[in-house]
Amino acid sequence: MNPLRLVRARPAPAFTVTVDGRPTRALPGRTVAAALWAAGITSWRTTRGSGRPRGVFCGIGVCFDCLVTVNDRPNQRACLVPVRPGDAIRTQVGTGHED
Repeated sequence: MNPLRLVRARPAPAFTVTVDGRPTRALPGRTVAAALWAAGITSWRTTRGSGRPRGVFCGIGVCFDCLVTVNDRPNQRACLVPVRPGDAIRTQVGTGHED
């Protein structure tokens, strides 16, 4: 059974954010990482040295695997940043700065 029905939860209406220029729906109260996962996106950063894909690892802000660029601000921990209507989320390459 759907857990939302079990507790009779009624989330507020979804809103739109952009992920690498593509419109994506997100629910209020979620973090950027949760919104990305819900959209089927599991990797949104590549490592500095080898370019390996990264996404959520710890999910509590301890590690730095989930770094993403949000509204032109690089190095935001996706697991901690609340998603907001109109956010522009971009995959982060390396340090997130033009090297």
